[in-house]
Amino acid sequence: MDKIVELLGVAVGAGNVVSGDDIPEEYTHDEALTAQPVRPVALVRPRDTIEVAAVLRMCDELRVPVTARGSGTGLSGACIPLADGVVCSMERMNRIIEIDVDNHIAVVEPGVTLDQLDEATAKHGLVYPVYPGEYSASLGGNVATNAGGMRAVKYGVTRNQVLGLEAVLPNGDVIRTGGKFVKATTGYDLTQLIIGSEGTLAIVTEAVLKLYPRPAHMATMLVPFPTVHDVASAVPPIVNSGIGPLVLEYIDALGIVTLTAHVGLDLGIPADVQEAAAAYLVVCLEDHNDQRLDEDVVACAELLTELGALDVYVLPSRSAALLLEAREKAFWVVKQNGANDIIDVVVPRASVPEYLETVQQIADEHQTWIAGAGHAGDGNVHLSVFQPDDELRYKVMHAVLEAGIALGGAISAEHGIGTEKKRYFLELEDPAKIELMRRIKSAFDPNGILNPGTMFD
Repeated sequence: MDKIVELLGVAVGAGNVVSGDDIPEEYTHDEALTAQPVRPVALVRPRDTIEVAAVLRMCDELRVPVTARGSGTGLSGACIPLADGVVCSMERMNRIIEIDVDNHIAVVEPGVTLDQLDEATAKHGLVYPVYPGEYSASLGGNVATNAGGMRAVKYGVTRNQVLGLEAVLPNGDVIRTGGKFVKATTGYDLTQLIIGSEGTLAIVTEAVLKLYPRPAHMATMLVPFPTVHDVASAVPPIVNSGIGPLVLEYIDALGIVTLTAHVGLDLGIPADVQEAAAAYLVVCLEDHNDQRLDEDVVACAELLTELGALDVYVLPSRSAALLLEAREKAFWVVKQNGANDIIDVVVPRASVPEYLETVQQIADEHQTWIAGAGHAGDGNVHLSVFQPDDELRYKVMHAVLEAGIALGGAISAEHGIGTEKKRYFLELEDPAKIELMRRIKSAFDPNGILNPGTMFD
C-alpha cells in the first residue's frame, strides 16, 4: 500500500493523494440504495490528462484496480471502489475549455458540473439540454452513464449530444475521437462506444458537446387523468401532433402529493378532481416566440381534453418551476420514504400502458408496493420498489425487468448497470451480446483494471 501511495504521489503530487482512513467517507459510495460503501487503498485527484495517463499507466503495470469518479450522484454503484483499488476523482479537472458560439459547441473537462455549464452557456443564449435530475452531476459522469432526464423526449440523451472525446486508455495511451462536426464515416465510432461504458473502457478527460439556442419562453401544464392507462395512452398522440413537447412526465396520484409536499407546493387542484385522478401528466412546451407558444398551449390543451383529461391546468411560472424541481428530486423523496430499490426500465413509449398494467399485476402477486413516475415521452419508466425482504424483492425486480425486455425494452434507460443491476443484466440479457461486450472490454483493458466488477464479474 505504501509503495502505491508513493508512486501515485509522484504522478499527481503528494498533496493530491489521500490514503487509508484519511479518505473522506463520500468517496466510498454513490447514491445506489442497495450498495455498501467501500474504502479504497487511495484517492487521487489529477489535474490534467497527463496526470490521469500517469496514474493509469502505473496502476496497469501493478494491476491495481481504478475507479473513476465524478460527483458521485449515480444510482447503480458504478463508482464504488474496490478495497484494493484506487479512486480517481475528476473534481480538479473542472475547466470549461471553450464555448464556441459559431459552431454551437462546448468543450469541457469531466469535472465540470451541469449547473456550471448551464450558467456559462446562458450568457451566450445557448443551452446544453441534458438534465438528469441532479445539477451537481458532472459531465464526465453523465458521459460514463449516458445520462438522460426529462428533456430526452425532445433532445435525446447524452450520447445524442457528445460529438467527440479525449480519453485515456488503461495503459496510459491518450486518444481523441470525433470532433466539432456532426457526421463522420471514418472507422468504428469509438465516441459512442465509450459513452455509457460506466468507466470500464477508458477515462474521459475532455468532451465536445452540442449546444442549442436557448428558448426564451416556456409553459407547463399539469393534466390529471382518471387512470394511469389513460395517461400513458395519451403520450403517443401528443408526440405525433407535431407540437414538440420539451417534457412529458407521468406521476401517479400518491406521487404528486408526496412530491409537492416535499417542496411545499399547493397546486390549487379542486378536491373533486384530486379524488378522481389516478395519475397526472406534466407537459412542458418551449418556444422562442411567446405568441407561437400560446398557440401550442391551446392546441395541446384541446388535444389533452379529447384524450380524456379531467382538466388542464396551465401553471404559473413559480409553481411550474417548483413542480419540475420536485420531479427532478423524486429519488431523494422515495429514499426518505424508505424505498428499497429503484428501477429505470425503458420500453417503446406506445407499450407503456401495457407495461404498467403488468407491473401492477406483479406488485399485487408479490404483495409489494411499487410506486411509479417516469419520462413518459421516451418510454422510460421509473419505479420505486418497497419490499424489505431481499429474496422476495429479487423475484419482484426480476419479473418487472423481464416484463420490460419482453416488450422490446431494456433494463436501464439512464442509471446504468453498475454493480447493483449486474445480476439481472447477466441473467436476462442475450449471452452472445454479453460475450461480445466482454471481448470489447478485454480489447480496451486487457489487464482488467478499469472499474472491475461493474457490469461484469
